[in-house]
Amino acid sequence: MKSRRKVLVAMSGGVDSSVAACLLKEQGYDVVGVFMRLGAERYETASDTCRTKGPQNDVSLPISGSNAENRSKGCCSAADAGDARVVAGKLRIPFYALNFERDFDHLINYFVDEYANARTPNPCVRCNQWLKFGKLVAYADTIDAELIATGHYARIEHNDDRTRLKRAAYLEKDQSYVLFGVRPEVLRRTIFPLGEMTKDEVRAHARRFGLALHDKPESQDICFVPDGDYGRLVKSHRPDAFRTGRIQHVDGRILGRHDGVSNFTIGQRRGLGVAVGSPVYVSDLDATTATVTVGPRNAVLSDTVLVDQVSWLCDPDHRFRADVKIRYHHNAAPAEVVLLPDDDVRVEFDEPQAAVTPGQAAVFYHGDEVIGGGWIKGR
Repeated sequence: MKSRRKVLVAMSGGVDSSVAACLLKEQGYDVVGVFMRLGAERYETASDTCRTKGPQNDVSLPISGSNAENRSKGCCSAADAGDARVVAGKLRIPFYALNFERDFDHLINYFVDEYANARTPNPCVRCNQWLKFGKLVAYADTIDAELIATGHYARIEHNDDRTRLKRAAYLEKDQSYVLFGVRPEVLRRTIFPLGEMTKDEVRAHARRFGLALHDKPESQDICFVPDGDYGRLVKSHRPDAFRTGRIQHVDGRILGRHDGVSNFTIGQRRGLGVAVGSPVYVSDLDATTATVTVGPRNAVLSDTVLVDQVSWLCDPDHRFRADVKIRYHHNAAPAEVVLLPDDDVRVEFDEPQAAVTPGQAAVFYHGDEVIGGGWIKGR
């Protein structure tokens, strides 16, 4: 039995975070469950509420179970809050629902502003930086929780007086990409109980613990856009972003018109509203002139990437080799990484990469270890 060290577990109501909490309780930790109430319920309808009180908090949560009809495709929904509460009750651990709606509005504003500026945002990375490993860590301090845990698939190693963030043992579930912005001092007190497991193993643990949500579907959409209609959300917050403009070919030909650059992203092939007799892809977006530029596949290939707002988990050399991942489903590609005088970074890929997209994260790896990452500003 391990020591009774207090650990705050971020419980989203999904199978991953629920199993993480169960495993830590089984291992002897003093577990406290926390659900982040972010305001996703503004997009749902709930008929009943219950009151849940915690230190410095008094919030309302809809009553829900884990029935399929109540499950959102996103995360942090009203139904998810109910599922997390049920698991916490089964474990007999303290459970607090924290109201982060005001902070979440900051995340939504970031999301719509990025689209309005012809960039493609990554709200999951920002949520981890600002909320799960930001505001939630501050809350852990108020309840004297020494440790923080989540259901992410990633690993942490402590050696050589340094904490290392590493890929999950099973790469098909690896989530290290979205964690590069977690501060080193926070990583030192973080636990990822699922880092060595497959999803099937996690579901098997859920059945072993008797969790009704053992077969709960995985989140598929951004929690504040449960219907997947990003354009609707952007238009509701930034209607000025939907100026009509031209769609032009890289060779200068005008191919048609569009209703707003926020409807497009770099590398997009389908839904362009033009036909030229051969496949074309979005190669550039200009929010200032409301111009969408398209071209053949080679028009979206680039051997360099400029990155800013870089967060480092080690002290890098001025120039070094790394595998660089430029979006969540991208296979990290070998490159030379060069630190620039203005604290930006230039990535020089060995082979050109497709759809380098401003607004997405570029994450640097040495083998399985994340050494840093930042935000793509251009090619």
